[in-house]
Formats: sequence, structure tokens, C-alpha cells
Amino acid sequence: MLLAALTPLLAVFGLLVILRLPAATAMPMSLVLTAGVSITVWKVPVRQVLAASIEGVAIAASILWIVFGAILLLKVLTESGAMAAIRSGFTRITPDPRAQVILIAWLFGAFLEGAAGFGTPAAITAPLLVALGFTPMAAVVLALIADSSPVSFGAIGTPVVVGLAQGLQEGSDLAPAVVAALGDVPAADFLQGAAVQAVMIDLFVGTTIPLIMVVVLTRFFDPGRNWRDGLRAWRFALFAGLAFTVPALGVAVLLGPEFPSLIGALVGLALVTPVARKGWLLPRDGLSQGKGEQVSGPPVPAAMPLARAWTPYLLLAALLVATRLDVLPLKGWLQAVTISATGILGTDIGVSVAPLYLPGAGFVAVALAAIVFFRMGAGQAGSALRDAGRVLIGSALALGAAVPMVRVFIQSGVSDAGLASMPMELAIVAADSVGGAWPLVAPLVGAMGAFLSGSATFSNMMFALLQFSAADRAGLSETTVLAAQMLGANAGNMVSVVNVVAAAAVVGLLRQEGAIIRFTLLPMLYYTTAAGLLALAFVAAS
Repeated sequence: MLLAALTPLLAVFGLLVILRLPAATAMPMSLVLTAGVSITVWKVPVRQVLAASIEGVAIAASILWIVFGAILLLKVLTESGAMAAIRSGFTRITPDPRAQVILIAWLFGAFLEGAAGFGTPAAITAPLLVALGFTPMAAVVLALIADSSPVSFGAIGTPVVVGLAQGLQEGSDLAPAVVAALGDVPAADFLQGAAVQAVMIDLFVGTTIPLIMVVVLTRFFDPGRNWRDGLRAWRFALFAGLAFTVPALGVAVLLGPEFPSLIGALVGLALVTPVARKGWLLPRDGLSQGKGEQVSGPPVPAAMPLARAWTPYLLLAALLVATRLDVLPLKGWLQAVTISATGILGTDIGVSVAPLYLPGAGFVAVALAAIVFFRMGAGQAGSALRDAGRVLIGSALALGAAVPMVRVFIQSGVSDAGLASMPMELAIVAADSVGGAWPLVAPLVGAMGAFLSGSATFSNMMFALLQFSAADRAGLSETTVLAAQMLGANAGNMVSVVNVVAAAAVVGLLRQEGAIIRFTLLPMLYYTTAAGLLALAFVAAS
């Protein structure tokens, strides 16, 4: 039974990473295998499998909407000449690719994660890195590694205020086991405690992510191909890591889980940008000097003023933040327009999509505004639209199979065999096997949820109750275990099939998804292992 539950995971990993099949081939095969296991072993009714597949198609369409918007904005900025100006601006801050990737992927990406989440950071930062001269593979890999630590509080704290909160419920109320364990502690205070604990652990784990990024950059993508050039930037990388994680901890303690990533990123940008401009903490000699062409090319003269070139991205960031704040009416207006279906094929499965609230709508709106703002001709605008459409068609097959596969896997709890859903059965086996060492395993469970669903929020929603129950049974700190779940979900974001396919599509890397995961797998395992060891130490010290 355990092997049967592992079949979908092994199929995805084996087909993409080991056999190196493109996602457009691997994901339909994985969907067929997952559906077959659900029907034959789990005894899930065919109607349930079909309903979950329909749900997955609807979710895939919402992801494709985001991808289309991101590509359209990128193509508009490229056609208008704004990308050339942005590239020139970053090279004027610093010509060092190590500092560039930290500024763009780590800090600017963290801001986008805090504002919008759901794959938006990689969709924006990867093209920016390509515009700076990074190869598409380097851009996607580094953007995915960077989009890890900030995910804990992405989209104005959604992984906590929605993911953990709903994950601890049975129906519309807190599960009885949770109510009994919390006693007089308010649920909001408990969730904030878990969030603070996650950032405290991330002070040690997340702070090292920029260093890992520059080491991956110099070892695999720089002509010099060595670890040393990345390690030589350790002072700047750790400073940039602390410039985000320390403010994020302060915000989590003082304001709660909604704004740590957003405010932490802004503080980090304010601190790191002048340091990079002055060259402080960076090695005095440039990357790969005398070893051939640098990873990022020389500055490109740009006729467009830098402030004008950045206007669409600044407008996008402001729009995403404004539409995520409950104090403004925009969020309610956009969420009121929904496309929903309940009781699909007579099951309990339903799906609801708010297309105007998704980041894709913001991308498209800003892209259209940019066409007017830059006074682009019909030919330029049409070229941008055609290019975006071609990329969208290429990624539709992969996402159209990947997300239904995930939903069939997750929705397999309606089982005539009397089994829980496949991911829950895997987690239960793990919990029963390790006992008091559960904090070491908890991040791997969170990573599995994000790997499958493409979302830390969904991972927290799926496994929060199991993590809480496992901690309660073993007499461990529930807040620490839930913090480990949050950090594991962050790590899973690096290898999530959905995120990888979407990010690859934006920079034209379709059919290279397995290669991307091979690069991000080790950073993911480092993140989950380090988080688990620290969680275990926190439990032992409490």
C-alpha cells in the first residue's frame, strides 16, 4: 500500500528527472498512473477521479492566466526597449552577477512574494535576469531557489492566515483535538506563535539562501565552473540574507503573519542596494575575470530613462499590494467576480476562480497600460501578443496534465478501500515510524505537499492537522512542528512541478523541466534537513 501511494511521486520524479522526459510527455503519463492507482488500489470511484481532474483543469487554467500575463508584460517591455534600460540600470548599480542575482531574485522576488505569491516572483524575476544576460536555465534555477524563505508569508500571509488556519479545521470549526490541546490559548495567538517560530528557525536557514544561490551560480553557470568564486562573496550574501530575515522576524513579532515578507524585502532592498552600489562586502575582483565571458553581459546603452522603464513594474507591485489589503475595497471588488462550480459530477469537489483577483489580471492590465505609456505601434503590440500566445500553447499541455494529476492524488480520500488520501497515508506512515524524531521529518512532509500542489498554502492546508496531531501524540511542541511544516512547504516550492513548468515557460525553457529540478533538488534537501535539525533542537531545548 505504501508503494502504491508513492507511485505518483516516483512517476513524476522518475519521468522528469531520471528519464529526462519533457513535462509535456511526463505529466500526462503521471496523470494516467495516478488515476490508475486511485481506481484500482484505493478504490476511488471513477466519478471522483474525473471530478478531481476537472478541478485540476480549472486550476491549471488559472495558472496559465498568470503565465500569459507575465509573458505578455515581458514581451511588451522587450519590444518597447524598457528591458534594455532596466538591464543597464542594474549593471550601473553593480556589474557583479552575484550581487545582481541577490538584488533581483532574493530581495525584489521576496517583495513580489509578499505582495502576490502563487508563482509571481519567478515569473517576473527570471525574465529580468535573462535581460541582464543570465542564461534562461540559470535565471529559472536561481529564481526558484530564491523563492523559498519568503514563501512563509507570501500573498499577505496567506500560507498562515488561510493555509494553517483552514488546515487545523474540521468543517468550519477547529478540530476537537486542536481545541483540546490549545485550551485557553486563542487560535490567532497560536498561529502567530507558529509563524514567529518559523522565522526564528529561518534566521539560520533562510539567511544562507543567498549564499547558496551565488555558489550555484558560479559552480554551474559561470564559465569558471567553481565553488570558490561564489564562496568569496559570503559576506555580501549573508548580509543580504540577514537584511531580509531579521526585519521579517521583527514584523512577525510586532504585526503578525501578513507583512513579514513584504516589509522585510523593502527593508532589505533599502539596506543592500547602496552596499552593492559601493561594492562593499564584495570581492574586489569581478566574477570570472580572465576566465571568459561573464554570466551577465556588459552594460547596454539605453535611450529610455530608467525611471520610465521601471514604471510598469512599479505600477504592477503597487497594484498587487493594493488588491491584497483588506482595508481597501479593491480586494472585495475583484474577488466578487468569480467562476465557480460546486458538486462536480455529483461529488463534494468544487472549484472557484476569481480571474480578476489572480496576478494574471494585474499583469495583463499593466501590459496594456504599458503599450499606451510607451506609445507602441500596432505592430509591436501584436508581436508581443503573438509571442505570449505561442509560449502559452506550449505550456498548456504540461500544466493541463500536471495539476489534474495533483488533484487526483489529493482527492483520493473518498475511498471504498477505507483509506485516507494518498498523501495523508504517506504522512501517517511517516509519523508512526519516527515518533519523537518527527520534527526532523515534518519539513519533508511540508515539501511533499508543495511539490505536488505548487503552493505552500495548499501544503499547509493539507497537512497542518496531521502535523499538529503527530506532535500532540508524541508530546512535542505543536508550534515548532507547524513551523517546520511551513518551512518544508517553502522548500518544496523550489521543486514544485507546477512552479517549474510555469517559470520555464516564461523564459522559453519548455521541455527542460527535469534539468531544472536536478539543479534545485539539492538546495531543497538542504533547506528541509537544516529546518528539521533546528526544529528538533528547538523541541529538545523547550
